[in-house]
Amino acid sequence: MKRKKRFFVSLGCLLAFLPLMAQVLPYQNPLLSPTERAVDIVDRLTLNEKASLMQHSSAAVPRLGIKAYNWWNEACHGVARAGLATVYPQSIGMAASFDKELLFEVFTSVSDEARAKAAANDRGSGMRQYQGLTFWTPNINIFRDPRWGRGQETYGEDPYMAGQMGMAVVRGLQGPEESEYDKLHACAKHFAVHSGPEWNRHEYNAENIALRDLRETYLPAFKDLVQKANVKEIMCAYNRYEGEPCCGSDLLLNKILREEWGFDGVVVSDCWAINDFWSKGHHETHANAKEASASAVLSGTDLECGQNLSNLPAAVQDGLIKESDVDVSLRRVMKARFELGEMDEDVSWTKIPYSVVDCDEHKALALKMAQKSMVLLQNKNNILPLKDGLKIALMGPNANDSIMQWGNYNGTPSHTVTLLEALQNRIPETDFIYELGCDHTSLTTRQSLINLCSFEGNRGFKATYWNNPESEGEPFAETYITTPFRFTTAGATTFLANVNIHNFSALYEAQFKPEKTGAVDIRLQTTGVVSFFINDTEIPIRSGMRASSLNYTFDVVEGESYYLKLKFAFPSTVGTTSLDFDIGNDVPVNLDIAVERVKDVDVVIFAGGISPKLEGEEMNVNISGFKGGDRTDIELPEVQRQLVAKLKAAGKKIVFVNFSGSAIALVPESENCEAIVQAWYPGQAGGEAVASVLYGEYNPAGKLPVTFYKNVGQLPDFEDYSMKNRTYRYMEEKPLFAFGYGLSYTTFQFGKAKLSRKSIKDGKQITLTIPVSNIGKMDGEEVVQVYLRRPSDQEGPVRTLRAFERVAVPVGATNKVAITLNSESFEWFDDSSESMRPLKGDYEILYGNSSDITTLQTIKVTYR
Repeated sequence: MKRKKRFFVSLGCLLAFLPLMAQVLPYQNPLLSPTERAVDIVDRLTLNEKASLMQHSSAAVPRLGIKAYNWWNEACHGVARAGLATVYPQSIGMAASFDKELLFEVFTSVSDEARAKAAANDRGSGMRQYQGLTFWTPNINIFRDPRWGRGQETYGEDPYMAGQMGMAVVRGLQGPEESEYDKLHACAKHFAVHSGPEWNRHEYNAENIALRDLRETYLPAFKDLVQKANVKEIMCAYNRYEGEPCCGSDLLLNKILREEWGFDGVVVSDCWAINDFWSKGHHETHANAKEASASAVLSGTDLECGQNLSNLPAAVQDGLIKESDVDVSLRRVMKARFELGEMDEDVSWTKIPYSVVDCDEHKALALKMAQKSMVLLQNKNNILPLKDGLKIALMGPNANDSIMQWGNYNGTPSHTVTLLEALQNRIPETDFIYELGCDHTSLTTRQSLINLCSFEGNRGFKATYWNNPESEGEPFAETYITTPFRFTTAGATTFLANVNIHNFSALYEAQFKPEKTGAVDIRLQTTGVVSFFINDTEIPIRSGMRASSLNYTFDVVEGESYYLKLKFAFPSTVGTTSLDFDIGNDVPVNLDIAVERVKDVDVVIFAGGISPKLEGEEMNVNISGFKGGDRTDIELPEVQRQLVAKLKAAGKKIVFVNFSGSAIALVPESENCEAIVQAWYPGQAGGEAVASVLYGEYNPAGKLPVTFYKNVGQLPDFEDYSMKNRTYRYMEEKPLFAFGYGLSYTTFQFGKAKLSRKSIKDGKQITLTIPVSNIGKMDGEEVVQVYLRRPSDQEGPVRTLRAFERVAVPVGATNKVAITLNSESFEWFDDSSESMRPLKGDYEILYGNSSDITTLQTIKVTYR
């Protein structure tokens, strides 16, 4: 635990200080501990004030000097939803680096940017949403099924790895334990048995979960973050666990989290999860909001993302909960604010300059992490790295999509390098062709013309926002939008940082100047109130019970100017809204013509896969193969498969670069393509990272943090939370690409490992030394992976990761990698105690460069 600095003063100094001390109330005294200050300030609050401070949008209490504070901030892979920030690869991509140290460095830079952005905001009246110091990351749920839309936010399918990477995130965000104030607070989510489905998460009951699966798979990463990294917040999940909403589960929150693990931080609900306790069509486990609020707090939830806890005073009056029980939770909430120094003036972290935000050092770090996340899955005949002088065609829907590279829960970088830009910078124009070929899922592709819009000398649409639905008074914020509108408040995302998610309005304006005469069309779809004008003439919009839409085509003349105006409002205190808008043309795709256009090239680089528009959080996806942000199958979309097959039939050599946040079943592509590179959603430097790998400027060493299956037939039912036949730990069939798999441009050879001892006892450790030689022709890095297996346990995992280390090995050298295993490494599920503990008996240590059992070497050890 963190030790706050102690003060030693002379008697003379103490006597001089006493008059000043007399004027300071205990909660105002920075020499007292955060706990002491929290106890004092809670005793001074009214019950209504207490309830207010337990909601994520916490009101000010001016009489006690408490400023307004919004607990909601995001930093999944960089400071999110608050404008300029460095955008690193999505979490699943950073997991592929298998580099804990680099991940810690990344999140140290993220916490620097977060503190600098917070200090730059006007804090006179407090911190608004996406300005605060409490970040709801990391997501350490187990990515048990590739169909889950939010799996991209996690660190993969293995509980040990999720814990190791999650701890690096927490330590980077929260800063050194010995600091006087915490740098930030991290939040481990979503506790505990939660990994989809997205479409019914507000009513879903994860039940009949084997206790072994709970203890062995779903809880270990959370336990690591609580007991080893001192994470300051835990977010409880939307779904039910064994009949109880997770945010009202006495078992999860009180018995396991607090009593068993000793967690003394803040438990925060997922957003509006307490509404689900009583809302019609959701869990309906409670009669009303008062009962739900009382139950949540008594079960261990301290802070709500939402407003249900405003019912606590009424719940106290009705005898559903005691005020003293409310105080227990609020003390933890206020303690956190004192730990951050948010209520004090002299905090060293506030001196980090704004110049660190998206600075050159962080841009270089984004490139380094993107490079380390690249996984080379296939390289027939060593087609990669590409040789200079080849004529190259770049094709595919992800070749020039900067927004795809940002993933979700992202910030906005100053510049994003796409693969198209990176290759144009490398290849002479005479040797390079860019041919889109196809969209992600259809035989038409959208050609947006927003790049031809401007207003008041600025490119794009001018966007003006009001935090009221009438567009009255001074605007709250203004910005310019240079891409098609894809706004939603689902997941409580705001249209712009600090704009309301309810009761807000906007005006979007631009002058459109077409470059050629012809027809263009307007596409608009929204669940808000809209009106649209061209040259001040209103265009009728079709309205329905839940949505409004516009598909309008009009003729334009080259060089003329057309004034476009879109008014929008969301006059509601509940629900979510969205706004999709674009001006442009749908261009039909003819795959045969696309293939003909690249007939003379030597190699086709196909930038395919999917995008965050197709997988994510509770999305409205109405495309075959996608449902509510989740996928219903895992194959590459059919139109891309067709195009790749046609290119193969035309005799083209294909390098397939797959962009996705989850595993794709690439069986046909593995047959039709010479090489496959898994690029994930690689962040702002992603295009440069991919190009550097394709041309051998960087030797790939990333490994898969998830299993790549052959087809959906290798997966159990999505809604079945049993681990049987799931992930590499329990899978009986051979996958397409195994967990931990990834190739290099050089060749590594693992020698015979040696153990320091053949047995281990409680409280002791052993060292496994593994010789790794680079017998190839290029310097490179290899990820040494150590798995354990207990042969006598027929119900347990066939192997489970217990250590990994990414090491650099120069050509011709041998690196003796020392891996330490301790008692904790031998924790196994014990049926008799129904717990995880070191079990005596014989074990097999398996080591190598992937989880593929056919490549692993084995050494035996006994736990005595």
